Amino acid sequence: MFQPLYTADEMRAAEAGHDVDELMQRAGHAVAEEALRRFPDARRIELHAGKGANGGDGRIAAEILRAQGREVADDGGDLVVDALLGTGLRDAPREDSATVIEGINASGAPVLAVDIPSGVDASTGEVGGAAVRADVTVTMHGQKVGLAVGPGRFHCGEVVVADIGLAHRETEHAIITHEILRAVPRKRPQDNKYSAGAVLVVGGARGMTGAATLAARAAYRADAGYVTIAAPPESLPVLEGLVVEAVKRPLDDVFEAAERAGALAIGPGLGRDHRDLVWRLLLETTLPAVVDADGLHELEPFDRDVPTVLTPHSGELGQLLGEESAWVEAHRLEALQRAVDRYRCVVLLKGAGTLVGAPGEGPLVLAVDVPALATAGTGDVLTGIVAAFLAKGMEPRLAAAAAAAAQAIAAHRPAKPAGLVAGDVVEALPAALQWDA
Repeated sequence: MFQPLYTADEMRAAEAGHDVDELMQRAGHAVAEEALRRFPDARRIELHAGKGANGGDGRIAAEILRAQGREVADDGGDLVVDALLGTGLRDAPREDSATVIEGINASGAPVLAVDIPSGVDASTGEVGGAAVRADVTVTMHGQKVGLAVGPGRFHCGEVVVADIGLAHRETEHAIITHEILRAVPRKRPQDNKYSAGAVLVVGGARGMTGAATLAARAAYRADAGYVTIAAPPESLPVLEGLVVEAVKRPLDDVFEAAERAGALAIGPGLGRDHRDLVWRLLLETTLPAVVDADGLHELEPFDRDVPTVLTPHSGELGQLLGEESAWVEAHRLEALQRAVDRYRCVVLLKGAGTLVGAPGEGPLVLAVDVPALATAGTGDVLTGIVAAFLAKGMEPRLAAAAAAAAQAIAAHRPAKPAGLVAGDVVEALPAALQWDA
């Protein structure tokens, strides 16, 4: 279900006890082989190598490339090899390094980064100043946090993991793989519509019935057996035509409807004038719950002993933390941890490189790019999937991670390179859940 994701300290621990020169030889050979394979027409190699081990890897690669008839120079290359700073960077690059980085980015030549693009924090993905924008990164032994978490992930290009002979070890952070979908309970012969997973969607105010509809349809397509929508009375006639399979109840009957539910999806199109209702649902019910969209508006910390998942995007999380969305995007792991500490529940931070955090657990990262999900309504779809998985009895951290993986696979299924809408993702969910069939 998960693959290790290394911080700089964890990589140093993995390398401890091994011959450093031998590791550097293996790394240098891996870099040179990738350069020759990917850029066979590059005759002049521009090398920028620092004083540390990263620079050593780059110099070994340069010697191999020179032996293969390539010219190695300080500038004017057909290919730039960035071995300037490596994984040891903690702060913004110094002025002299920043100048070199800016020159690399302005060169117009393709860039191959060694281990991690210079300027990216390998342990957080943060970029404190100038940072190389690579076309490909050859990273040693295993993926680094900074290559999977934004904004660092946007600097690395394609990532190639080179085996340098180290044993894998447990890491604090982990990559979510498609294998996690094997943990989603499937309907059994003895199941009925309630035991297969009953979801109550709370939302769908006038003008926002589409949000509740998408969440409800996504819950069904994520294999829930029974879905109810509790919405303001004026929205019920509209919802009747939008999602025929779901039961509709007026919002005033939400607690009665909750008696037959296995999980709550609070917030899709709810409107921001129902803070008290959100609070009551969290405190007065014992149902697993996912809270999104309007349900997150001005949400205060709560004391809840049942599975709970918050699914904010960077703007919503910024409001919950008193920060700007730009700060959240620049410090995604820190923002995630602050939210987990504040709300003491599972938090899924949406966006490229989706993050899942939980109290006492290391962060999980969905290290795939799905730009097609940048369209209205996909957050509501995710809410419905999480709710369905919670209703099936999944542990909340796994439910959130599996939901993110299912949505990403579903977004790749339709044959639409552009113009994907949230409803397309909903319809692709059944096939996504059977991705290995």
